[in-house]
Amino acid sequence: MTRETRGVLAAALGAALLAGALMTGCGAPGTSPADADGSTSTSPPSTTSSPTAACPQPVEGELPEYCVAYDPEELMEGNEEYRQRHDLPDDVATAAEALVPAVTEALEQLRLAGPATEDDVRAALESLGLASVQTRSGAGIAFGAAAPEGGCVFGAVEADAVTVEVGGVIMDGGCLPAQ
Repeated sequence: MTRETRGVLAAALGAALLAGALMTGCGAPGTSPADADGSTSTSPPSTTSSPTAACPQPVEGELPEYCVAYDPEELMEGNEEYRQRHDLPDDVATAAEALVPAVTEALEQLRLAGPATEDDVRAALESLGLASVQTRSGAGIAFGAAAPEGGCVFGAVEADAVTVEVGGVIMDGGCLPAQ
């Protein structure tokens, strides 16, 4: 099972658990919704129980009957999948990788000229044909941009180095992951 599949399954399980949690406890025990004429049902309350809470799977023993089991580790992995990148077809990856030397050289010149700004990085990348350039400042300037043939060119311009990589868009879209 791929990480992407596990993420989709974890999201579906989370949605089901949330829906179940929202639907439990709606009304007093032993009551039912009013009929169309305003009367209520006189049938006795149900004696079968159904899960009312999400519980992590126990290491040993059985799960209490009021629980819906879930795997917290799997959900945590799914929570981080938004940062994962889609795979690129070979021809798209090759075309994007051909840009790496020129991008590295342009950004290295910026780095050596002094502190670069986000605008400087954006202008350098756009001059090389990259589009949808996103930047973010921190310890350096992180960047992500769409390559002309597809895929992303991303990396950082820091005080002591420039890094440039190629990959697919991230799972939640774009070339630069959110922090």
